[in-house]
Amino acid sequence: MPDRSLPRAERLRSLTAIRRMFDQGQGGFVYPFRYVYLIEKDGAVSERGVEVMFSVPKKFHKRANRRNLLKRRTREAYRLNREELRVRLADAGAHIQMAFIYSTKECHSYKTIDHAVQRILQQISERV
Repeated sequence: MPDRSLPRAERLRSLTAIRRMFDQGQGGFVYPFRYVYLIEKDGAVSERGVEVMFSVPKKFHKRANRRNLLKRRTREAYRLNREELRVRLADAGAHIQMAFIYSTKECHSYKTIDHAVQRILQQISERV
């Protein structure tokens, strides 16, 4: 059974890496998310695999408990659906940095968020 945790090593924390991802990366929109990713195809870097960050802007959701709820739902959906992307990256010897930005004022159910995250991960894995 694959490991379904989201360890600290898989979280995108470096400010330099985040800036580079937003400057040089590609992106798209799958309702309710805007996503940005940067794929680096380098054998030495591929040991890191995937680094990901989740964001819910204060502009759309003023209350911290609402932002935390949406981030929690997004992390859970990502955690349960990331395996295909991990396999593709390992085969290609690549590393990816991704950001999920929740971009709507409505608070959607887990089912809607899960479906959107699945579509995003599928689109990204096709481009690896």
